[in-house]
Amino acid sequence: MKAVIPAAGLGTRFLPATKSQPKEMLPVYDKPAIQYVIEEALASGIDDILIVTGRNKRSIEDHFDKSYELEYTLQKAGKDRVLKQVRNVTNLADICYVRQKDLKGLGDAILCAERHIGDEPFAVLLGDSITKSPQLCTKQLIDVFNKYGKSAISIREVPCDKICSYGIVEADKVEGNVYKINSLIEKPKINQISSNLAIVGRYILTPDIFDKINQTEPGFNGEIQLTDALSKLDGVYGVKFDGKVFNIENRLEWIKSSIDFAMSDEEFCDDLIDYMKRFL
Repeated sequence: MKAVIPAAGLGTRFLPATKSQPKEMLPVYDKPAIQYVIEEALASGIDDILIVTGRNKRSIEDHFDKSYELEYTLQKAGKDRVLKQVRNVTNLADICYVRQKDLKGLGDAILCAERHIGDEPFAVLLGDSITKSPQLCTKQLIDVFNKYGKSAISIREVPCDKICSYGIVEADKVEGNVYKINSLIEKPKINQISSNLAIVGRYILTPDIFDKINQTEPGFNGEIQLTDALSKLDGVYGVKFDGKVFNIENRLEWIKSSIDFAMSDEEFCDDLIDYMKRFL
């Protein structure tokens, strides 16, 4: 299975930090956000990855490319541990790139991947969304897809006053954490839907999604919404995710994500706790 990682957005909520640096390359503790996403795909058994980029996103390619000068300098300085980390980034996966020339929404970004994907099911992992759980979010979706043979998307409960910020689904429970989705709507008003099950940002899609995207008119915010195209598919399953989700969509969520990952590092967590206590 191949994976598509949309990473073409402008990241306007992080300006001026994202004026020349992609939002997906903002560091979350000690790694760029998009590296966590790629590592999730790899850990789920996917090593053929297409990143959909845009203008001013070249640093994403550079990050996963070989850096001869840096490696030489580290090797000469005897910094073997750091050198190994740098080389591991380069050798993570087979990564290809395609540009979304016009920012017309997530649906259009997925459409840019059609030639690379062909007639096969594929994963979509949003480049600014990090998940954290003992059970990998994407792997759970793959398992459900293999069982039911239909597209599968990750969902979770969100506070009712936040549903207007997400794609929301109405669904019936099938078994365990698996749901059969009845309807989807992108960023609804509170009176438009009775559910608080939000799409997380992880998908396993059947290739007929490309035809559905072509049939989809611009929706919320004048963009071609993937959620609208999903509603046209013949059957979609939702997998309720009970791990942590970090949407790198604003400064607060970005800071929270860095703190969470730093707290998982035994080398620094105690010092971080002592530092934060000064503000409490």
